[in-house]
Amino acid sequence: MSMTILADLINSTILFGVPLLLVALGGMCTERGGVVNIALEGIMIIGGLCSSLFLSFADKAGWGASSPQLTMLAAILIAGVAGIIFALFLAFAAINLKADQIIGGTALNTFAPAFAIVLAWAIQGQGQTTIYIPGWIRIGRIVTAEDGFFYRLVFKNFYLTTIVAAILLIVVIIVMYKTRFGLRLRSCGEHPQAADSVGINVYRMRYAGTMISGFLAGIGGLAFTIAAGSGFVATVAGYGFLALAVMIFGNWKPLNILFAALFFSLFKVIGSYASSISFLPHFEGVKNAQYIYQMLPYVVTMVVLVFTSRKSRAPKAEGIPYDKGQR
Repeated sequence: MSMTILADLINSTILFGVPLLLVALGGMCTERGGVVNIALEGIMIIGGLCSSLFLSFADKAGWGASSPQLTMLAAILIAGVAGIIFALFLAFAAINLKADQIIGGTALNTFAPAFAIVLAWAIQGQGQTTIYIPGWIRIGRIVTAEDGFFYRLVFKNFYLTTIVAAILLIVVIIVMYKTRFGLRLRSCGEHPQAADSVGINVYRMRYAGTMISGFLAGIGGLAFTIAAGSGFVATVAGYGFLALAVMIFGNWKPLNILFAALFFSLFKVIGSYASSISFLPHFEGVKNAQYIYQMLPYVVTMVVLVFTSRKSRAPKAEGIPYDKGQR
């Protein structure tokens, strides 16, 4: 394997690992508070939809030419806010109505792609589902064959979402383990009755955890759309559910989630670069052999969860609606 392929492999692993990291961190925040967020897939779609529409409008308005990264930052914030709004539906159903959180999340996952298609058609015209993202959101120029290892490693696919993801990872670690808010949130996911007995508003904390989850997953939707490269197409290819696997594999801990996200992303990228990696078998003579490696991240997910799920320790009160009158 040449150094060029190695640089591209590492760069793409980081690119596809960013949405997994963000969404898995979002799932961790809400589950640490006691709410299971199966709706991560739907939140990603809504975040990707709103931010992609904004970027498309900004491109037509010419904003990208004058201040591309400032416009990109605005798109990231829009994705996060859209994710918060969509996550509030889950929060209301799970916390106020005490509805089954799995069913509520599944309903939102079903709604999101249909809504995205209807809205895209309404804005762009019948049958025009894809929302194309402008090329000026990239940091740096397009990498050429003459560029060296380091430049390809860093700048082949370098976007503001990567920087934001690194900052948000640090913020989540500090908030969860170094602040009073983080301690209270974790207590609501472990023993909400005990938390309530010392004056912590369990409902408010669970709302906060779900909103943080929506913010991170919404940005993750934009990050996935950028990584996919073909524009927004009303789907995130199961990345929301893969992020849940990353969260479980990472044992609900931020740094573990980071390494788990890169681990699963690596197999995703290997599936794309399989034909360029000389030491991998190419299954010559097998019809549609390219799909064998494209299955890798999902097969690896199932295998890893089989061997690690028993050792994973979820928050004790996750998925259990809190009743203030019950002790």
